[in-house]
Amino acid sequence: MAQTREIPTVRLGDRALMPVVGFGTWRLSGREAYEAVRAALDLGYRHIDTATMYGNEAEIGRAVRDSGLDRGEVFITTKLPQGNAGREAETIERSLRELGTDCVDLWLVHWPPGPGALVRTWRELLAARDRGLARTVGVSNHSIAQIDEITRATGEAPAVNQIPWSPPRHSASLLDRHRERGIVVEGYSPLKGTDLDDPVLAEIAERHGVTPAQVVLRWHLLHDIVVIPKSARPDRIAANFDLFGFALDEEEMAQIDAMAG
Repeated sequence: MAQTREIPTVRLGDRALMPVVGFGTWRLSGREAYEAVRAALDLGYRHIDTATMYGNEAEIGRAVRDSGLDRGEVFITTKLPQGNAGREAETIERSLRELGTDCVDLWLVHWPPGPGALVRTWRELLAARDRGLARTVGVSNHSIAQIDEITRATGEAPAVNQIPWSPPRHSASLLDRHRERGIVVEGYSPLKGTDLDDPVLAEIAERHGVTPAQVVLRWHLLHDIVVIPKSARPDRIAANFDLFGFALDEEEMAQIDAMAG
C-alpha cells in the first residue's frame, strides 16, 4: 500500500465507525470506477460511497475484493433510489449481490420519497438494518422537517444526513440543527461551486504549502463534516486524501465561513 495512515472516524451511534474522509463514485462507471476505487484503496481510503442509481456497485465490490483488504476494513455506503420506495427489500438485496457482501455499513434514502411514503420508507430501512443487511441507516438530501417527521414516527433518527456542502453552501445554523439531533452531516460535492482561485483560498493554501482544494476539504473536517471527494485522476485522489498534515486556525476558518452565499 502507498499509505497506511490511520484515518479518524466518527461514531454512528453504537453501530459503526465511519472514516471522516471517503471516496465518492458518482458518475464513475465501468473500468474507470474499478480503477479509481482500487487507486483510492491502495492510497489508504477505507470509506467508499456509492448508490444504486450510480450503476457501479459491481465494479466497487470487485475493486474491494481485488484490493486484498479484509471486507471489515472498508466502510461501504450505498443508497436507495427515490423511485424504489416500496421496493426497499428487493433493492438492498440486489445491492448486496452487486457489491458481493452480506451487509453494507451504511444504507441511505437517496432522496425523500413522496410525503405519504416518507415514514414507510424509513421504517423499511430500519427493518433492513434489524435484519442485518445494513449496519446502520440514514438519509440523504432530507430537510430538518423531514428528519423530524420520520424520527417522531419511529423513535429513531437517521445516523447520517448526506447533503451538498461547500464554503458557498455553508450554514452554521443548519449544522447546529443536525448536531442537536445527534445526526452526522456528510457533505457531498465538497468542492462544487467553490472558486478555487479565490484569493482567500490561494493565500491560505500558500501559507500551508497545500492546494486550495485541500484547504476546502480540511475546512470541512474541522467543522466535523464527513467528506467524500471524487476524482478519477490518481494525483487528485491522493491529494484529496492528504488532509492531516496541516490545520487551519480560527481566523482562516472564519474567512472561509464568510464565503457562504
